[in-house]
Amino acid sequence: MLRHLAAPALALAVVAALPIAQQAEKAAPPAEFTPVSVSYGQPHGTKLVKGQFLSYNDFHGAIDPPSGSGAVVNASGTSTPAGGVEYLATYLKKLRAEAKAEGRSTLTVGAGDLIGATPLVSAAFHDEPTIELMNQVGLQVSSVGNHEFDEGVAELIRLQRGGCHPTDGCQDGDGFKGAKFTYLAANTIDNKTGLPILPPIEIKFVGGVPVGFIGMTLEGTAGIVNPAGIKNVHFTDEVETANKWSNLLKLFGVKAQVLLLHEGGAQGTATPTPGVSDCNNFSGPVVDIVKGLNPEIGLVVSGHTHRFYSCSLPNKSSTSVVTSAGTNGQLITDIDYSIDKRSGKFAAITAKNVIVQNGVSDGAGGWKKDATTGVFLKNPDTVDQGAKKIADKYRTAVAPIANKIVGSITADITRTATSAGETPLGDVIADAQLAYTKSAGAQLALMNPGGIRADLVAGASAGGEAPGQVTYGEAFTVQPFNNLVVTQTFTGAQIKDVLEQQWSGYKGQTSSKTLQVSAGLTYTWSASAPLGSKITELKLNGVAIDPATSYLVTTNDFLANGGDGFSVLATGTGRVTAPGFDIDALVAYLTAAPVSPGDTKRITNIA
Repeated sequence: MLRHLAAPALALAVVAALPIAQQAEKAAPPAEFTPVSVSYGQPHGTKLVKGQFLSYNDFHGAIDPPSGSGAVVNASGTSTPAGGVEYLATYLKKLRAEAKAEGRSTLTVGAGDLIGATPLVSAAFHDEPTIELMNQVGLQVSSVGNHEFDEGVAELIRLQRGGCHPTDGCQDGDGFKGAKFTYLAANTIDNKTGLPILPPIEIKFVGGVPVGFIGMTLEGTAGIVNPAGIKNVHFTDEVETANKWSNLLKLFGVKAQVLLLHEGGAQGTATPTPGVSDCNNFSGPVVDIVKGLNPEIGLVVSGHTHRFYSCSLPNKSSTSVVTSAGTNGQLITDIDYSIDKRSGKFAAITAKNVIVQNGVSDGAGGWKKDATTGVFLKNPDTVDQGAKKIADKYRTAVAPIANKIVGSITADITRTATSAGETPLGDVIADAQLAYTKSAGAQLALMNPGGIRADLVAGASAGGEAPGQVTYGEAFTVQPFNNLVVTQTFTGAQIKDVLEQQWSGYKGQTSSKTLQVSAGLTYTWSASAPLGSKITELKLNGVAIDPATSYLVTTNDFLANGGDGFSVLATGTGRVTAPGFDIDALVAYLTAAPVSPGDTKRITNIA
């Protein structure tokens, strides 16, 4: 029966009636590639089926190799230039070939955020290029992540099923057939039907033995995407949902199960930096999620945090291997496993992360750089030509827009935060949005740090521009969401309340994050002060903010709709929307004069 289960319609019908409660080389790897290995103690003489999973997560449309500080993977005290879809394709083929030589068949899987927050080469075409390239590199199944919802549920479903964009059509002229891989969305529930918007599970066969996949995003997705695109769905608890579908898979006789989960954790800081396959002082939401999972879920491919790790963590009554491959296609998790043919359960799982190197060795343990710009040289010998052909089609199409010079910077402007949470680039973007709306009377601007996706690097020269010049494509990579810029009226008391909501636990906030502020707004926060009372010395242009006075405040519409948990920002009045998008505000600011890094002296913290 399972072999003919092409879609989970039967599973949906069955489970809808169930209550939730029921429901580098393989040889001699360097130290940072030391694999996590779990054995489930199968009896002597057990007949095994062997296979391989290759996984990655948080690709974010990184078709081109990342630049700036994100150009390298920093691990075990070394920095390795990595990423770019042509190199990802090459490494996937290499790892599959190695597995085939060992008699293992390969399944390639993802853990969400393949799209969304993408550079212009993908975003200009509503991320169709990324979907085409994921098809090309052989992805077979992935969970959705929060960024899959950046353009709303209907657009996600179009990307899965195919068809031209309802407004912009098929811009590349050759149609769009959709994803060949399956997006899984077990905990994204349609409010009207009560069922997942996309398949919740997928079943694959390895040597005649079924392997079940459950895919989901984090329960907190609603708080970190624009509410306008998800108003007809809700997101359910990760543990309850995973176990519900796990129980159904067991009912079908599928006892080797993999959870593709867009939620994760992080290794603790250390010197040297932990290795890409380490599990050093590990913590994060995924730990408690795994604790509640059925033991059949032997592998959790995770994401969201953009960190790398390979761990073994306790589940409800056994152990699960938990992995993450960082971000931007710079790593691939290579997972070897065996299944007991008699019981259908995992017998052993071994996992390690492999760096997708794109650089040219200097022969001395380092990597060659361009003598003028200082940018790492890319290795033409490890480019996959099939992936390059698709990527080049879109690079050529977008080049006239992407390579247009829009301004200049005097030095690198980064997202590196002070101890108070302020960043040079956050300062610049907030200043740009204030300048963009000052003619409408705006007095201050606030920017969410998660909306700032890359550094502005003076030496970057993707379009052949001179050092310090900034192209539209580079600016768009920094702010890729096409959010609207809105100005609203708030009282001084509300502004303080917004800033107090930067800490988890205050007025429904679920995670702590520091809003970036425009020049003139200053304040001090105390780490030891109680929630709701952390902000002092709140001033605008040196004058104390008056709780009873009204002020005009600029944000993007994501924040104005209550995104990132800032529900107070949804209570403003007299909303006015500026022409264009947030990227237009940044471009206008860059065009006006050479821009220097922000001074990072607006926010002060004390014990």
